[in-house]
Amino acid sequence: MDPRLPRVAALAVADEKIAGGVDVREGEVDTVGHERVDLDGRCVLPGFTDSHIHFLMWALGRAQLDLHGCASRGEALRRVGEHLGDGWLLGFGWLDAEWADGPPTVASLDEVTGDRPAALWAHDHHTLWVNSAALAAAGAPSREGPLQEWEAFRFPLPEPSGAERTKAVREAMAEANGRGVVSVHDFQATGGREVWQRLDADRRLNLRVRASFPLSLLDAALELELRTGFGSDLLRVGPAKAFMDGTLGSRTAWMLDGSGDQLLSEDELAEAVERAARGGLGVAVHAIGDGANRAALNAFARTRHVWEDALVRPRIEHAQCVAPADVARFAELGVIASMQPTMLHSDRDVADERWPAITSQVYRWRDLLDAGAHVIFGSDAPIEEVAPLRSIEAAVHRTLDDRPAWHGDQALSVADAVLGHTAAAAYACGDERWRGCLLPGYAADLVVLDTDIVEHPDRIGSTSVVATMLAGRWVYGRPPW
Repeated sequence: MDPRLPRVAALAVADEKIAGGVDVREGEVDTVGHERVDLDGRCVLPGFTDSHIHFLMWALGRAQLDLHGCASRGEALRRVGEHLGDGWLLGFGWLDAEWADGPPTVASLDEVTGDRPAALWAHDHHTLWVNSAALAAAGAPSREGPLQEWEAFRFPLPEPSGAERTKAVREAMAEANGRGVVSVHDFQATGGREVWQRLDADRRLNLRVRASFPLSLLDAALELELRTGFGSDLLRVGPAKAFMDGTLGSRTAWMLDGSGDQLLSEDELAEAVERAARGGLGVAVHAIGDGANRAALNAFARTRHVWEDALVRPRIEHAQCVAPADVARFAELGVIASMQPTMLHSDRDVADERWPAITSQVYRWRDLLDAGAHVIFGSDAPIEEVAPLRSIEAAVHRTLDDRPAWHGDQALSVADAVLGHTAAAAYACGDERWRGCLLPGYAADLVVLDTDIVEHPDRIGSTSVVATMLAGRWVYGRPPW
């Protein structure tokens, strides 16, 4: 991942770092007492970063009812009815944009769940479909339709125990390692940071974690004098997370035409960014619609003198719909565009339906890169799966099924797509001088693939992760293979 020497024949690892002492032409290691691992034609890349994930939610959701792919309300209700048991029924993944038999309602869910409380998150996790038993358990008034945005986020769902959280995170961490992930930018709102701290203290942490916190906790963070980047080599404080708007799927994205939900004003964000920066804290802001993205860029422009002096790097999470006049502003201001390529597959039909005149402005990673912006990639799991190779495939081909590329002019080269999950993601954390590339002195974080995806971009979808190394130790697939 260095343009001066993009491909080498061998790599030396000493302790936790990439070492010198390799003849890159012949692949001969000049040190003594080394262990040699013959890749037998396999390919090594820097280990992947998932730059936007809600880790505990994803970890716990792996055991919940999965409603992805339900083509109708009836099909979703059939799956719910087949998932019998006691206690709360929790699920996620439904998307009602194409449901011809009607939207989700409390009454329809009551018919199949009875007195068992049920709460089912939509695909975008901004809408919560509940039944009457769940409303009663929460002491909430009866209603006909689902909950949205803050009303949904604040709905009291059952809390897992500490042991359940830890078990779920450890199992999900192993799954992430198996997909080539060595680092995550965790935007879990509540309930996950204590697990990361315990695993780090016990030396059982197999990921580099940048743990953010919600903007509502900014006062507490400032009072504690926390700073973005504080922590250990594996676990550090991330940015404060703010929300400008909702989502495309829930029809709550804040658009320049005035539609959607405005969850935070430009003035409110500017005030928060300035306060955070004066305390050494960065801010990452969720912005989906073109109105939300413009307001966020305006707020960062107004406060640039403060956050630049604090040496923090502002981020816009999703940057899903960006007006033409705002594309170059990402680079001009130094605002990072944190995007999720696999959402293209989930959102293209909805975008074509709701934003028919401006779908060319959606997921503009090629335009942003050409303008000089820093673009990083993640999954937003559990909304999408933790799958960097699938993310790279979506960024390169602009499709993940048999349909033609969606606005194919925005497609990336494989190398640029890989950058979004490696070196660019390290830059977003201020770590670009010691990780994200496979250069002498950098962290030995790497992934072994069974295919050279740079040489064979048509095989990305069938490529498998063979092994993953973090800080010089195998965390998945230790050789021999």
